[in-house]
Amino acid sequence: MKKFGLLLFLLLFLSCQKQEKPTISFYYWKTVFKFSESEKTILKNNQVQKLYVRYFDIDLLEKTNEAFPKAPIQFQEKTTGFKVVPVIYIKNKVFLNPKINLEELATKTNSFVNQINAKNNISIDEVQFDCDWTLTSKDRFFKFIKAFKKVAKVKISATIRLHQIKYYQKTGVPNVDKAVLMYYNMGKIAPDSLNSIYDKKIADKYLESIQKYPLQLEIALPIYTWAIHIRDGKITGLKSKISIENIKKDTNFVQVNETFFKAKNPCFKGGTYYKTYDILKFESISEEDLLEMTDDLKENLKQNPNEIIFYDLDEFNTQQYENDIFTKISNSF
Repeated sequence: MKKFGLLLFLLLFLSCQKQEKPTISFYYWKTVFKFSESEKTILKNNQVQKLYVRYFDIDLLEKTNEAFPKAPIQFQEKTTGFKVVPVIYIKNKVFLNPKINLEELATKTNSFVNQINAKNNISIDEVQFDCDWTLTSKDRFFKFIKAFKKVAKVKISATIRLHQIKYYQKTGVPNVDKAVLMYYNMGKIAPDSLNSIYDKKIADKYLESIQKYPLQLEIALPIYTWAIHIRDGKITGLKSKISIENIKKDTNFVQVNETFFKAKNPCFKGGTYYKTYDILKFESISEEDLLEMTDDLKENLKQNPNEIIFYDLDEFNTQQYENDIFTKISNSF
């Protein structure tokens, strides 16, 4: 009888320890906040309750080298029903400039976030910073985080790149409440055949390091596609939201292989001029890629994430997947 009671206790204990599946969230990376009907369907079907909305970038003015907010978000639709996390992308060169007063920058950043919130009746309890800091900028970025904490009185999260995971003892660990691993943009954007968004061979070099990272990690996964414009073997631009199906139908281009297309005539396409022999190299993420990434992460994370954040919510991105792919990934953990 005692053994039965002990077994029952263990079963109850283990059932209590079972972690819930990660919630599904999205990054919203447009300058105008307004949902299409298909985007509304994606949000509803996946019971999305939180959106990470890019509020603005922080860049440097070329003439004065002063930090300034760039391309702030404009809300044309209410955020009712969603928890909003403002995301501010800060270019690394801002922190490389020793003349920037970090306390002043933190105060101004917080003030601008508050202005946007007040204008659009948005209440927040978290702000996320996206910056690919380096060894030479880490101290100033971390100092900025500390200064922002003092003036904002909200939780702070930060995006973490794979190289910052593997070499965290050198690159440092930010003093934040939450860290989000960007599991994409792994390789160099190049005219070769590799996929710079995701390459398993590159990812495998970092996976074991994830176990050693001192912060709990939430996961950001890619669902975007872009095309690299190549001329004479050199990259001339990066084209987002360009359809590979439209290029296949365009008589000005000929398909070289699965991802490369060559211009056979000079032409304008989407506001871009293509010379004869120019190349478009398409990079995208398949459902199989996403599931493979999920399996690898599950095996190497110290604990399951509480949240999976997909980058980014746009009907151009989501239309390439089955409607249940996001739930499949969440259920894989």
